[in-house]
Amino acid sequence: MMIRSYSQDLSGGLENVPVLIANSVPKEAFSNFQYVLESVQGPGCDIDPSAVTLPGCSCRVQSCLPDSCPCLRFGQTYDSKGHLNQQQEDGGFSRPVFECNALCACSESCQNRVVQKGVEVRLGVFSTKDRGLGVEALERLPCGRFVCEYAGEIIGSHEARRRQLSQTPLDMNYIIALQEHSGGDRVTQTFVDPVTIGNVGRFINHSCKPNLVMVPIRVHSLLPRLALFANRDIERYEELTFDYAGGQNSNTDTRKWDKAPTGTLTGADVDKIPLKKVCHCGASNCTGFLPLDMSVLH
Repeated sequence: MMIRSYSQDLSGGLENVPVLIANSVPKEAFSNFQYVLESVQGPGCDIDPSAVTLPGCSCRVQSCLPDSCPCLRFGQTYDSKGHLNQQQEDGGFSRPVFECNALCACSESCQNRVVQKGVEVRLGVFSTKDRGLGVEALERLPCGRFVCEYAGEIIGSHEARRRQLSQTPLDMNYIIALQEHSGGDRVTQTFVDPVTIGNVGRFINHSCKPNLVMVPIRVHSLLPRLALFANRDIERYEELTFDYAGGQNSNTDTRKWDKAPTGTLTGADVDKIPLKKVCHCGASNCTGFLPLDMSVLH
């Protein structure tokens, strides 16, 4: 186990707890990066993520209860410690999750306010051996603990496609495409790109056997916040990872892309398709390649 020395705060004081940068990481690694607490509106996104558009509850209590609060109509999301309840159906988190919001009458200490509070655990950004930058836990994280969002610009599908095709084969792709299946054939897509505007979630690497799970959480609007929770107990100094393909969530899929959908790209666009990138996660079940798929852009 390597214990690194840390100093500077990547968030610049924005987070409740400093997001530390290892002293070995060169300063220029963040020269074109703007830190934000939550996702912002980008090209092609018709909704301002910061706007409060969902109605609030009228629960004038310290903490809301599922039998009386409309925000908890799909069940209690968090336990008394603020940890994600392991309520799963068919192996995934399939229930919609709504936190109490700015219009709710309940207190700020309500049990149903977790993701909106931001990072409350000690995290460190460091240089990995073969996967660029990574993030490690600087404290022990129990199963179900909220770690951070995957925040960035929320963009439309055409903008996501344009950005993907403008990349060179050597460029890293950070765009997450969230697909939520809400019954029948209805699918809701959300595209988040943190390459220049984002938070600590941008630096979390993929693993085919991750210790984090991504869950869409809605707070102030119908735009989901991509929240990352510990899916098991995580030890101090352990690297944090999540599955870029969203393999642990039965009603949602997350994708980064590296191949074009059949018959949708022609001419000059074909030459811009990035090659598959080798996965270096080291897990026993590693698939060999990062789970990138441009078919979500159909």
